[in-house]
This record gives sequence, C-alpha cells and structure tokens, in this order.
Amino acid sequence: MPPRIRFLSLAACALLALTTGAAAQRDAAYVDPGETRTALSRALADRQAAQKRAERLEAAAARATQAAEKTAGEAAALAARIQQSEAGIAAAEARLALIGRQKQALRVRLARKQKPLVELTAALQKFSRRPLALSLLRPGSVREVVYLRAMLASTLPQVERRTTALREEIARGKALEREAMGVLATLRTGESELLERRKALATLETRQRLASRQASGTAARETERALALAEQARDLDSLVGELDTAAKLRERLAALPGPLLRPAQPAEAQVATAEPPAPREAARPPAGYQLPVDGRIVAGFGAIAPGGTRNEGVTLAPRAAAQVVAPARGRVAFAGPYRGYGRIVIVEHPGGWISLVTGLARLNVQVGDRLMGGAPLGIAGPARPTVTLELRRGGEAVNPLEFLG
Repeated sequence: MPPRIRFLSLAACALLALTTGAAAQRDAAYVDPGETRTALSRALADRQAAQKRAERLEAAAARATQAAEKTAGEAAALAARIQQSEAGIAAAEARLALIGRQKQALRVRLARKQKPLVELTAALQKFSRRPLALSLLRPGSVREVVYLRAMLASTLPQVERRTTALREEIARGKALEREAMGVLATLRTGESELLERRKALATLETRQRLASRQASGTAARETERALALAEQARDLDSLVGELDTAAKLRERLAALPGPLLRPAQPAEAQVATAEPPAPREAARPPAGYQLPVDGRIVAGFGAIAPGGTRNEGVTLAPRAAAQVVAPARGRVAFAGPYRGYGRIVIVEHPGGWISLVTGLARLNVQVGDRLMGGAPLGIAGPARPTVTLELRRGGEAVNPLEFLG
C-alpha cells in the first residue's frame, strides 16, 4: 500500500478509536463546565487549607506533654489529613470531568470529518489493490489508470495539507487519554491514602474510648439527661435554648465560693458574703472558627427552604461519608439523633456561643467531651449528604461565614 494511502487509513482508524473508546468513559459528575471549574478551584483551596490545619495540629500534638492532650491533637490532625485527602479526590474527579468534556468536544469535531475520510480511504484502498492485469482486460481501463494516478499525484499533497489539523486533533486526543490516566492514578492513590487515614483515626478513637472508661458512668448519665431533654423539646430551637440555659447554670454554679474551713476561734467567725460574679467574657467569636466539612454551599444563611422555613445557618453538600469536625474548641452539650435532622452535635463555646451541626450519619463524640477545634465529630451520610452548621450567640442565630478564622 502506498505511504500516503497508509496514512489516511491510519487516520481513519485513529478516528474510530477516539470516537468509540471515549464513549466507554463514565459520564461527567458535573452538568455545567463553569460549575466543574469552580468545584476544582474549591477542592484545591480546601486541600491546601486542610493541609495547613493538619500541619499546625501535628505540631501542637508534638509539643503536648499530657497524654490526653497529645491524643486529642493527633486525632484532630488525622481528621484534617482525611479532609485533605477528600479534597484531593474531589479535585481529581473535577479534573476527570473537565477532560471528559474536552474529549466529548473532540469527538464531535472528529465525527464531522470521519465519514468523508473513511469513504476516501476505502476508495483508495480498493484502487491500490486492483491488479494491473485486470485493468488491461477492460477497454479504456489503462487510460483510466494513467488518469487516476496523475490525479492522485496532484490530489494527495492537498489531502495531506488539509489533514494537518486532523493529525493535531488526533494527537490532542491521545494527550487527553494520557492525562486522564495520570489523573486516575492520582485518584486511586488518594483513595488508598484516605482509607489508611480513616483506619488510623478509628484506631486512635478506640484508644481514646478505652482511656476514658473510668468516666463512662458520669458521661452516660449526662447523655441520658440530654436525650431526655431532646424528647421533651418541641423543636430544635427550644432544645438549643434549654441547653444554653443549662450551660449558664453550670457557669453560675462554678462561680460560687467553695466551703469555708471551721475557724480556730469560732467567736471570731464572720458570715462570708459571696463575691459578685466575674463579668462574662466579652462576646468574641470562637477563635479559629471553621466550617465542619468541606463541600459546596447549597443554602446560605437566611435562605428560605421549599417548606417556607428560614435557614438559620449554612448548608453544605460534602462528599459521601465525608469527615465532619468541630468548628472550634468547646464542650459537647448534645450528641445523638434528633427528629428530622439525622444525628446532631451541639457544642458550647466560651463566651456564650453555641454551634449546632446537623446531618451526621455517625458520631464519634459524647455529651461532656471537651474538644479542640478540628476534633472529629463523625461522618456525613453515604448518599448525597447535606450538613448544616448554625452558630448562635445569646440564643440568636448569626451567619457563621462572617466568623470564619
């Protein structure tokens, strides 16, 4: 077969490979290209932020001297590393979606040129295989052969020049395939890394539970009281209000003076007057406040839901089974299921601030736990989960996005 005809034949085969092989790729996870690019940028930013948090928490854990503090720091650092892996996987998936769209656009362009190229290639191949002896048996066939060869001598250079762009697009398709394979390898590495980090966190949490068994009786009683309060509460707002009242009562009880020892001279005894309570800490937002999970914001503060209710926080759509962490340091006031909200966690922060996190599928904390910022709370649901964060100050909901550290 002449070289020029061989080139056209190979080009046709490459076209068919691109149009059929690419069709086997899975559909893109995003509908809009702009949304895909936004998701990619957000995932890269989340990964960088999670990496910085992990490095900071790992350094703090390394400096800790008490075993409990060190373990808590290690758990928070592992949770941040898990969020880093999740963000890296999300970035890889967004890249694959963008590559898939580019391949789809390439398939459309090549499909328009595929039919005439295949027809031309088939005709040339048929002509190239035609024996010369057979042509001599037909009147005028020798003259046709001479004419066709002369025509091809002037036509094939034009065909080659016009297929330069086609060759470039075929090369672009191969480059996209190589890029997709690289991203897939990164994705597989990220998924393996995520699995190992989740196993490490589960092991660490088991060690924490074993170490805190001595306090399990008090924690169980407090958890029972919190669950009973949840049953009595009319709605989520009243539950948060009751817990806020209980927190203020604990602060007042903690501020009371301790018992006085019997004086050596009872006659000189005086009635002790309680000191005025210390002024409440200024209403500063919790230090280093952060979102509990990485994901796209699907409902902002004040948004009206289809049922007509007002969103008093921000609702995020994370990855399935995403790691959820404490938005700031504080004490767990409630942890358990609540009607219509999945499993929820309510964290009391210093200064009268309260965070409410809803939509968890599994919890890793219990009532009374004291958490550092970024400590693991649990994981999100397995299928299209949503996690809502509410931040309250003095019983009033405020926009948590305004207080992110």
